[in-house]
Amino acid sequence: MDKNTLYVTDLDGTLLRSDATLSPYTISTINRLTEQGLAFTYATARSIESARPIAGELNLRLPAITRNGAVLADNATGKHLEKALFTEEEVALLKEMLPELPRCGFVSCFLGEEMFKAYVPGNLVPGMVQYADYYRDDPKMKPVKTLEEMFFGQPGYVTLIDDREKAAKIYEKVRQYPGWECIFQKDTYWDEYWVEVCPRNCTKAKAILKMKEQYGFRKVVAFGDSVNDMPMFRAADEAYAVSNALEALKEIATGVIGGNNEDAVARFLESRAAETEK
Repeated sequence: MDKNTLYVTDLDGTLLRSDATLSPYTISTINRLTEQGLAFTYATARSIESARPIAGELNLRLPAITRNGAVLADNATGKHLEKALFTEEEVALLKEMLPELPRCGFVSCFLGEEMFKAYVPGNLVPGMVQYADYYRDDPKMKPVKTLEEMFFGQPGYVTLIDDREKAAKIYEKVRQYPGWECIFQKDTYWDEYWVEVCPRNCTKAKAILKMKEQYGFRKVVAFGDSVNDMPMFRAADEAYAVSNALEALKEIATGVIGGNNEDAVARFLESRAAETEK
């Protein structure tokens, strides 16, 4: 394998199939290539706690980029290696700007090495009801009573879920502040839209460039499917969209590969490895 190239993939809609799983072929292929020297990791909006039950069988030698670049974590252990946090001033501003947060969102907060998702059960919008029900058995889902209590410990990520019109209004409001990063996109599996607010400089692209410099890679090859992959595509030397990706992402891609249900990323890596060996 070319050890000077870093390969980074999105998870949902890209490496994962439409049922949010990894195929045995993808797992075995990536693990075999990693053992042979492939420099590979994933970059996702998921937390490491959410990613590991799905991607934990991948034997990654590099940190996983989670929370859209806000947290670097060990895929094998779930340990948070680096994490970005909101300042006290930003926490106060988020509370002031988002009075609707208890109805339609949650806050990812750190207590030592553990991360909890604080939400206010009860009067939730349908999208948040669906999310809370999906994770009802997750011990890291922490019910609280008030907006104030949602920001406990060390807050590092805010997520809001609603229909497109309401989520768009929230996004337009929070994106006015230049001190943090904001993402607005449709959920990969459900009909709702998500607004995600991260600390400053926390994007997939910036995390990848930092990793490139830290490990001395000469080149980055990225894979993705959605709007939050655009900065990562622009930062990469090569960027490949899966066939099920947004058209806007395909337009800025180096090329379009197969779909996420066809093990497209793993097949690309296998093909690239074969070319390198020639």
